[in-house]
Amino acid sequence: MDNLDKSLMQALSLNARISTSALARSLGISRSTVQDRMGKLEARQIIQGYTVRLGRDFSHRQIRAQVMISVLPKASGDVVAAMRKMTDVTALYAISGEYDLIALIAAETTDAIDQTLDNIGALEGVERTNSSIILSTKFQR
Repeated sequence: MDNLDKSLMQALSLNARISTSALARSLGISRSTVQDRMGKLEARQIIQGYTVRLGRDFSHRQIRAQVMISVLPKASGDVVAAMRKMTDVTALYAISGEYDLIALIAAETTDAIDQTLDNIGALEGVERTNSSIILSTKFQR
């Protein structure tokens, strides 16, 4: 990726719905160059999709939590597969350190969060969990 690709990625990360014309104007390049670069970034799977970030009026209705998960070494694949099926699990990351995974979960109620935490803890191969409710987002890129 060159500087132009990086500038394009930065602009898209701030507003994935920005038009190619507006991108071209902000970067000082032609619209066809923007389309060509985006096509190449998509083909290389650097861009894997475009998304919506929910605003305060909607996102305050969802309770979010992060869950640190310690997994038995040989059970990792099965735990990941089982968690992929849990609709309240919005992301799962492999990490280094005391825990093996961090899951981000979101639900409408604390009861639903509690149920998801129980479901994660009950998975075969999960040794222990440590969860924290997310109170607010200070910033998100």
